[in-house]
Amino acid sequence: MKVKRIHDVNITVSKGEAIQLPERVSVDLQDNITAAFNVAWNDVNETEFLNKGSVEVEGVVKHKDYPKPFIEQRADPYLYKHTDGYYYFMGSYPLYDRIVLRRAKTIDELPEAEEKVIWWKHEEGIMSEHIWAPEIHHVDGKWYVHFAAGDKDDVWAIRPYVLECAADNPLEGEWVEKGQINTEFQSFSLDATTFEHQGKRYYVWAQKVENDTISNLYIAEMENPWTIKKQVLLSTPEYDWETIGFDVNEGPAMIKNDQTLYIAFSASATDENYAVGLLYADVDSDLLNPESWSKTEKPVFVSSDNTSEYGPGHNSFSVDEDGYDLLIYHARPYKGFNTENSLYDHNRHARIQRLFWTNDGFPYFGEPGYQLDFSNHKAKATITLK
Repeated sequence: MKVKRIHDVNITVSKGEAIQLPERVSVDLQDNITAAFNVAWNDVNETEFLNKGSVEVEGVVKHKDYPKPFIEQRADPYLYKHTDGYYYFMGSYPLYDRIVLRRAKTIDELPEAEEKVIWWKHEEGIMSEHIWAPEIHHVDGKWYVHFAAGDKDDVWAIRPYVLECAADNPLEGEWVEKGQINTEFQSFSLDATTFEHQGKRYYVWAQKVENDTISNLYIAEMENPWTIKKQVLLSTPEYDWETIGFDVNEGPAMIKNDQTLYIAFSASATDENYAVGLLYADVDSDLLNPESWSKTEKPVFVSSDNTSEYGPGHNSFSVDEDGYDLLIYHARPYKGFNTENSLYDHNRHARIQRLFWTNDGFPYFGEPGYQLDFSNHKAKATITLK
């Protein structure tokens, strides 16, 4: 991704009026993307300004490039900014035997933040194997973690489960098992997310029809954070990029703007063919009506030889300290995987980069691991005296 143009700033002030330059400038990144960026302006020479009646000021545009990778060996990363000012981060633990959580006041502090085990797997029976893809949510004053787990007697009997914590601090409070989500058929299901929209709470997850190998996405309205109403088929693998290795739709994550609600999802096998696509619906449509939804015919986020990030996917969305949208995802630093089964190659590292929006309102993921270079681009402001 390249910087094409920084929009110039022009302001007019009266004599004696304080000069206030904008905190942000608009930047064209490509033909269909214009984004706001913070800027640090040079000092204004007020004597020159008063003598000449106008002055030009330069500024340095700020863009945050996060460490690559951000947190190692945390696949299925989930980042949540709460109203208490903390960022909460969790992901699949490599041994698949526990749920871990960390928090920090800033995103930069998260990689070194203390990680705490908030729940351990059972020794036998349900929730005793393959503890996967935990997501933390705060609903009606309580904390909830949605996750998937198998059974020691049948490790692939993966089902969705929920934990609840009533404490203000979820790292210190007691976590209570609320049980399994009541999907309509008992089969392999995982990667659940939940979100609120227009006063209703929804649940989206991946599930295979019994005795089938295809993983579809489903949506349902929730009665409460551990109970759903009627489930509706949302998406099934249909394009070539969704069916490489396995026919898979999984890892849903929601983001929206004023007009459109988007659900990102991951598809194909969990090697370098893993990729992200988008479902989208009008914000005022019936989200439980499959006809409300459209799907991108091509993936929006794929492996990159340029940055050596492969199999990007199972993303979440958050915001940085300035309110800019963020994309959180995992990817390996090489093609293929180093074990017989890709699920046990734990080098799907957590990564973060800024998410942009096209001028027609679509989220723009860009290249995984991209960098923006503003070194040869300066912001410019012309200040004119009335």
